[in-house]
Amino acid sequence: MLGGFDIVVIGLVVLIALVLFASVKTVPQGHNYTIERFGRYTRTLSPGLNIIVPFIDRVGAKMNMMETVLDVPSQEVITRDNATVTVNGITFFQVMDAPRAAYEVNFLENAIVNLTMTNIRSVMGSMDLDQLLSNRDEINEKLLKVVDAAAGPWGVKITRIEIKDIDPPRNLIDSMNRQMMAEREKRASILTAQGLREAAILKAEGEKQSLILQAEGRREAAFRDSEAREREAEAEAKATAYVSEAISKGDVQAINYFVAQEYVGALKAFATSPNQKTFLMPVEASSVIGALGGITEIAREAFADKDERPVRAGRSGASSSGSVPFTGQRPEPSGDIS
Repeated sequence: MLGGFDIVVIGLVVLIALVLFASVKTVPQGHNYTIERFGRYTRTLSPGLNIIVPFIDRVGAKMNMMETVLDVPSQEVITRDNATVTVNGITFFQVMDAPRAAYEVNFLENAIVNLTMTNIRSVMGSMDLDQLLSNRDEINEKLLKVVDAAAGPWGVKITRIEIKDIDPPRNLIDSMNRQMMAEREKRASILTAQGLREAAILKAEGEKQSLILQAEGRREAAFRDSEAREREAEAEAKATAYVSEAISKGDVQAINYFVAQEYVGALKAFATSPNQKTFLMPVEASSVIGALGGITEIAREAFADKDERPVRAGRSGASSSGSVPFTGQRPEPSGDIS
């Protein structure tokens, strides 16, 4: 049987075990515990093994210091242009100060969710539907700035807010689809019109350049023609001057050469005419031969020696009566030259 002393010793051992158990607190990684003494906050236990005063100090709040995600429930938001949309999202937050998060706000997660929902209505309600659907990054940035500033006194850092879904009503979606199709058709019509206009402009520019080049070509051709006619006239003038000079010196053969040249040219024109291959005209072949004789005399005059010039001059004087010198039988006029 156990005596009184043994019972006392056992009781003391059990009491010491209870005191040690009550005074040792182990805090897991990623958490902080607040310690209260007689209901008043005294200090914060960090992760690891910690000792407290048993039966006097107690753990007040066990705070999770890791980043936490909260789902923001769906809610209806009326935009600035009176369009109703259904919106939901998620919020990421992290407790930075355990005592403030434990004692400055009640039901911390619920407070953050409600704060986020309220600011979603405020921020998105101040925007048009088109801005709402196309500027999610801007919405997220505004929400983060507002909610983080509001949750700061709670010792909480809002790290990120994301809008997940923006769901307009079905009839509004159909209207937006029709608007989008009309806008695309409008852009297609504008692009087609611009293409036709540019094509017309390019065609007109091409025609303009073609007309300019044709005009420049005609001008160049006219210039060349006028230059050729000018040179031909100069040559004709020089030839006439030479003939006139020869006539003024008393050389009758020059006149015979000039007349014979024109005479033969006229016969050539008649003979090569496309209208008649055979023609009749009262012309004496002897006259043509006489003209050719005059040409021969001019050639002799040109190549004769200077000592023979008086003899040729006398012969020229003998024919000064205007008749063309001719030797040989004069053929009978036929009147038919083919």
